[in-house]
Amino acid sequence: MIPVNTTFLTRRAFSSVLSIFILLSISFILFRLLPGDPISLMFRDPRLTQDQLAYLREKFGLNKPLWEQYFIYLWNTVRGDLGISFYYKQPVTEILLERIVNTLMLLIPATIVSILLGVLTGVVSAWRHGSLVDKVVSGSALVLYTLPTYWLGGLLILASINYLHLPVTGMRDYGVHYSSMLEHLYDLASHMILPFITLVLVNYGGFTLLVRASMLDVLGEDYIRTYYAVGFREGRILFKYGLKNAMLPTLTAISIAIATSVSGAVLTETIFAWPGIGRLIYEAVYNRDYPLLQGAFLVIAVSVVLANLIADLLYGLIDPRVRT
Repeated sequence: MIPVNTTFLTRRAFSSVLSIFILLSISFILFRLLPGDPISLMFRDPRLTQDQLAYLREKFGLNKPLWEQYFIYLWNTVRGDLGISFYYKQPVTEILLERIVNTLMLLIPATIVSILLGVLTGVVSAWRHGSLVDKVVSGSALVLYTLPTYWLGGLLILASINYLHLPVTGMRDYGVHYSSMLEHLYDLASHMILPFITLVLVNYGGFTLLVRASMLDVLGEDYIRTYYAVGFREGRILFKYGLKNAMLPTLTAISIAIATSVSGAVLTETIFAWPGIGRLIYEAVYNRDYPLLQGAFLVIAVSVVLANLIADLLYGLIDPRVRT
């Protein structure tokens, strides 16, 4: 049975809650610094009078002092009330639940594949350090790591238009009536291919370079040389002893990668018009939809903080020295 350090868990849980509170406070201030009036953007009717605009601001609570709006926002968030979207005129929670499913459908498999590919190629690159294989793997990973998401997505769109003939926008072909569930799933999968590849390639380079660097550090340790001298199988040394210790910094990087994956999802979903959280953030920024922006940011903040918390706990299981 794995021992549980309650002090360690309590400290990590407290820091997680504090992080979410700080992130929410920062987001509240930053979103209200955006230029433009959300009421004027929502109701683009030149016939509206100043009195009518003032009434709408009062209805949405935008006439209150900023500090009062802030405490109302915190209290409503604690109660689970994320408000009504300025633009969609629907509860923010309902909109987020619908879009979260679409984002997770794309983000989870892309992140898993990029991690597995990154770990495998990182280990191989470190194992063959200095060889042609190492140069090709590390060089390609470095190129992919530095490529902007929108540029990579644009290249895939051009390749699809000219050669691959895959769908480049949306989640499905609108106006098409499917004769079976299998046909629907095939259409969905074909729309997922390009954004999926984009997210995998965006994250893959960073994982490969990190695992390679960690493995090179570990493979240079004295105890690894001892295993080689004793005659242990190379595969056992690499994956049982080397990779286990190299995974310590990788766990932290995986939690950070979730944040970068979400930021990459904003660009990817915008490029390919994929109806997820990322595109929703873009639309909310454009429409100055404060409740929707704050709700989407809350989802991202909780996801990132939880990922970091899980990484800390796993780190503690692998290396008990951190549970102090």
